[in-house]
Amino acid sequence: MSRVKMIAVDMDGTFLTSQNDYDRELFQELYQKMLEQDVKFVVASGNQYYQLKSFFPEIEKELSFVAENGAYIVHADEEVDCGKIELETVHEILDILGKYENVHTILCGRESAYVNKKEPQEFIDHGSIYYHRLKKVDDLYKVDHDTLFKFALTVPVEQVEEILESLHNELGDKITPVSSGHGDIDLIIPGVHKASGLIKLQNLWGIKDEEVAAFGDSGNDLEMLKHAGYSYAMANGHPKVKEAAKEVIASNNENGVLKQVAILLEDA
Repeated sequence: MSRVKMIAVDMDGTFLTSQNDYDRELFQELYQKMLEQDVKFVVASGNQYYQLKSFFPEIEKELSFVAENGAYIVHADEEVDCGKIELETVHEILDILGKYENVHTILCGRESAYVNKKEPQEFIDHGSIYYHRLKKVDDLYKVDHDTLFKFALTVPVEQVEEILESLHNELGDKITPVSSGHGDIDLIIPGVHKASGLIKLQNLWGIKDEEVAAFGDSGNDLEMLKHAGYSYAMANGHPKVKEAAKEVIASNNENGVLKQVAILLEDA
C-alpha cells in the first residue's frame, strides 16, 4: 500500500479515553514525526469546532478539523467549507422532532449551537461538554441569524436503533440520521459526512484515498472508514464499524490510535 499522508481521527470513543483525554506527551512526539514526514493530522468528529480545538491548545492554529460530521471544515484557523440547511427545512425537521417526547435537540450552526432553555438542565450540561458555544434560546424556530448545518439529538440509549429507523422513515431525503455513540443521534446534510470532509482536504493537498488512514468507533465514522486506504475500528467500536474497517485495534482506553499511528509513521 501507499505511504500514509493523512491521518484522520474521530475523538469520542476513539482518540479520547473515557476520561475525555489522551496521552499528550506521546501525541506531541508523534506529531513532530508527522511534521517531519509531511503527514497531515485531521480531527474528524461530530462535535463542534470550538470544542475540538480546545483539546490542542498549543497547535490548534496548525491543525485541520472536519467538525460537525463534515458540515464545518477548518484548516490552520481558516474556514475551508461550511454546510447549510435552509431555514424552511430546519422548521420542517423541528416539526417532526416535536412529535417525539423523548428526543432532546441541539441545533448547530457556524457561530454557535442552540438549545431551548426549557430543556432539562442535565441535558444542557451534557450538551455543553460537546458544544463549547451553546446558547439557550426561547424558541429554536426563531434562530435565523446563523448558518445552520446539523441537529444533535440525545435519546434514551436503549431506543437509539428504534428512533433512528423511525427518523429515517419520517425525514425522507431532507436530512440523514446517524448514530454518534452514547445515546446521541446526529441529523446531517445528505451527502455531507466525515468522508466528504476528508475529500475536500485531500483535494487541497493532492492526497489520494489510499494515502489516508482513518480511525473510528461509531455509525458516523462508517463513510470515512470505507473511504480510507487504511481504516481502523476500535476494540470498543460498534459491530458495524468493525465490519467496515480493514483492521480492529486496541480500545480507546488502551491508547489504540496512538500505538497504531506510531506503527504507520515507523513504516513510512
